[in-house]
Amino acid sequence: MSASAGHAASPAGMSWFLKVWAVLLVLTGVEIFLAYEELPLHTMLILLMGLSLIKAAMIVAYFMHLRYERTSLVWTLVPATIFVLLMMNVFFSDSLRIVRLGLFLH
Repeated sequence: MSASAGHAASPAGMSWFLKVWAVLLVLTGVEIFLAYEELPLHTMLILLMGLSLIKAAMIVAYFMHLRYERTSLVWTLVPATIFVLLMMNVFFSDSLRIVRLGLFLH
């Protein structure tokens, strides 16, 4: 059995990683440019969050090598990540309620 059994074909050499790095660099430049623009708050947040999600997906896929892992591993991580984000949302909103009530001791 070969070492790559069960894995998708990986990119040939460092050129893929340099291309991904260049795209991430360009997206970061776009984010910096947008930060100095006078856009409405909701538009700015949607754009920056969208770009951040794209960058995070690229980092996870290429630099953490999940793009070349078994599909079962990816399908295990995606629901777990969604669950964690939802739970953070539940508990974060509850912590804001406690602060508004003045129950948080300084």
